[in-house]
Amino acid sequence: MIQDELKPILETIRRKALEVGVRNLSVDKLEPMIGTDYSILKKYVRSNEDLVAKTLELEREKFAEIFLEYDFEGMNAIDILLIVSRELAQKFYDVSPSITHELKGMFPEIYQHHFEERIRFISDKIRINLTKGISQGMYRNDLSIELIARLYISRLIDIHNPDFFPPEAFSFKTLFDQMFESLVRSVATTQGLAYFEQQKNSAGF
Repeated sequence: MIQDELKPILETIRRKALEVGVRNLSVDKLEPMIGTDYSILKKYVRSNEDLVAKTLELEREKFAEIFLEYDFEGMNAIDILLIVSRELAQKFYDVSPSITHELKGMFPEIYQHHFEERIRFISDKIRINLTKGISQGMYRNDLSIELIARLYISRLIDIHNPDFFPPEAFSFKTLFDQMFESLVRSVATTQGLAYFEQQKNSAGF
């Protein structure tokens, strides 16, 4: 778990990476950019690899916090997707496919670990949501949960490919909103689709 005093510093560094690129950032070059916070950074971070690993770990923690913040137990499956979509847009507005591409190229082993952990977590949540939606009559009961989960993950991988979705043309929010909507429309019953349209157009979403 990332230390609380380190979290805002890592978030600042992630934003700096968007401005100047990952290749232009290193632990030794960060002092002018983060000022007095540099001593805190050096307390926890020993190398560029360590910096990248902790930054990606924080990203995973922020994603998991969504599921800790809300009590999804008795909630409608479609409401859960809408809330997660909204929270992702707010928490990860600065995620860019170009940064992902750089990290993957420069730190392949660290990024692969991050990728596998994130995919495992999301896959589990999608399977839970699909099972819940079917039991509630929101999703069709003839679905292959495993197939839908895998298709969703493949789309998630694709949207981080800058060759497919150049960051200057497609924002993180736009891509994720479209992914969630496509998922719901592909699995919803007539009742579920009507509920989705109602909720999507409401003030809450």
